[in-house]
Amino acid sequence: MLSMTAQVPSAPAPGEPDPLSETAAVPLGGRVPPVEGRQQGTTAAPPAADPAPAIPADSSVGEDPEEPVGGRLERSIGDQVKFYRTALGMTATELASVTGLSKAMISKIERAATSCSLKTLDLLATGLGIPVTELFRGLDRKHQAVHTAAGEGAVVVRSGSASGVEYRTLGALPHRTKSMRPALITFAEGADISETFQHPGSEFIHVLAGALVYAHGDRRYHLRTGDSLYFDGEAPHGVAQLLATPVRMLSVVDAPAGSGSDGHN
Repeated sequence: MLSMTAQVPSAPAPGEPDPLSETAAVPLGGRVPPVEGRQQGTTAAPPAADPAPAIPADSSVGEDPEEPVGGRLERSIGDQVKFYRTALGMTATELASVTGLSKAMISKIERAATSCSLKTLDLLATGLGIPVTELFRGLDRKHQAVHTAAGEGAVVVRSGSASGVEYRTLGALPHRTKSMRPALITFAEGADISETFQHPGSEFIHVLAGALVYAHGDRRYHLRTGDSLYFDGEAPHGVAQLLATPVRMLSVVDAPAGSGSDGHN
């Protein structure tokens, strides 16, 4: 009978780890060092996300299209384009058609929401039938305003002022081609209304109080509170009769610049 004797592996030499025991290779820190030739157990990294699309340098992301982004130059060009377009009776669609620009671009230009290239300026000027320089007109001119508080207009001595007529100016602005002169005229009871006037340009009157007969050329107009009359200033005109006093009326004379007179002196 054969006797079977189990072979007992010899004890490892001092300082060598026991190949049959994993705990023999575990250091005091509790972490198992990687074994050469074996992949470490790691969590797979998520796939890289697609890069965000590049935003063009001229993109308007974050830009409010209704908010003007231009400075004085853009505002001046926009104002001039709109002025000439409306003066010609053109719609934005019609201007877009003759210039080759889109209606949206015309709108942005007039709102100073974009800057125009030289080519765009040339297209606009050609479409409007004006020199390119007209689009820059008034850029360096200061925009003025005249405020006249109630009762503070300058009282100007005119013919008849000493006879119950008060002529109070309401301000004026210098202009190269025309001069608009608003005034408040008051006629007291018994005022001298014998004088008539003539002047270049046109005149507008609006009755604020009272009633009167106003003469223009060979015609007579009965005017009362709230009525208006607009007429050519070159024809003789003036108050023909006071029906209910005091009469207060607003007069606005629109005469060519350099005429030197509003005709009421």
